[in-house]
Amino acid sequence: MSDNLATLTTEGDVSIITLNDGKVNVFSLEMIDQLNALLDQVPEDKGSLLIKGKEGIFSAGFDLKVMQGGDSDSMARLGSGGFKLLARVYSFPRPVIAACTGHAIALGAFMLCCADYRIGINGEFIVQANETRNNMSIPTPILQIAKSRIAKPHWYRAILCAEAYQLSDSVDAGYLDEIVGADKLDSRAIEVAKDLATLGHPHYKLTKDLDQKETLEKINSAIG
Repeated sequence: MSDNLATLTTEGDVSIITLNDGKVNVFSLEMIDQLNALLDQVPEDKGSLLIKGKEGIFSAGFDLKVMQGGDSDSMARLGSGGFKLLARVYSFPRPVIAACTGHAIALGAFMLCCADYRIGINGEFIVQANETRNNMSIPTPILQIAKSRIAKPHWYRAILCAEAYQLSDSVDAGYLDEIVGADKLDSRAIEVAKDLATLGHPHYKLTKDLDQKETLEKINSAIG
């Protein structure tokens, strides 16, 4: 497996970050560090950002080897790093598009909630915030992000009851905005990303800042 857990490419004004750790794209300390380093290279005054997974998996969430490993310092660093990364993507100054290439579990599902437009494939894949089924609570930072996206009629099912949604059912729930065939995902994601890249700066950022102000205050206060 390559040391590169994520890569950055460009197509016109679209910056494309692809998650591929060779397995299930867990958010490990290394993955979080690499993603932050790649985000440092993405323009914040023009274009758009597209985040995609590998075939069959967007992300399976936090690295459970760390989260269940018993090292409280590593657990705290991973949790804090993951929350800060989500907040950074959620509040990114340019439009963020997510291409859901397969399963999106736990933090992977919440990463979808951070994007401005989410496209998934029509197939036997699920999106699930599975924390309460694994004897875990959902911390305030990601709970606040979820509240901004998950549809109210689905809130209890999706978050408190940790229901697994087929990607084809995830639009109604609020995890995704659009479903396409697997063979059309890349082209459709680029099409949307190129369109949103034309939104003016700083007008897009100023509007996004106003819209997210209260949510980000709660997120940042909880992260500390």
